[in-house]
Amino acid sequence: MTDSTDDPLALGIRTGLPDALRVLADELPRAGWESHPGFAGLAQFWMERHLLFRRLMDALQTDAEARLDGGMSAQDHAARVQRLGGMLVGTLHEHHGVEDAVYFPQMQGMEPRLLRGFEMLDRDHHALDDWLARFTTAANTAIRQPDRDAVGAFHGELARFAPLLSRHLEDEEDLVVPVILRTGLR
Repeated sequence: MTDSTDDPLALGIRTGLPDALRVLADELPRAGWESHPGFAGLAQFWMERHLLFRRLMDALQTDAEARLDGGMSAQDHAARVQRLGGMLVGTLHEHHGVEDAVYFPQMQGMEPRLLRGFEMLDRDHHALDDWLARFTTAANTAIRQPDRDAVGAFHGELARFAPLLSRHLEDEEDLVVPVILRTGLR
């Protein structure tokens, strides 16, 4: 499933949550999340998982640049792509699966005015699946044939994927964390 270019909430188009979906984020701004008494637990875990995804993407981009600049051997780069890339793909799929099957349905019941936002996040997951497949293909090619062209193509996929993942994570946090803080969801 790909992202529709005529949908203003499509992952590749939107620049943030529309005002109608920022209701709780405006009530509970990001700057106060960590000091909120309900942050420890699920909200903190959610943010830590998202931080892991960001760090993995950063490491993969840095490593690809080091390989292209000659600062990392083909063998070391291949090993890191295999380990870090596998971790990114596996944990993202697992995270999205739990969200779609467990947390989003619960949250929709708790905050029906955000239903459109949770539907948007579900569409994001499908769009990200397409990008993860492209990422995996490029990563496997860079591992099997670690020449400049393959590593450059992998770096290009990372450069295209990173802003989409970042947009999704930020919007998801702005929807999910305030729901957790407001409802005490565990």
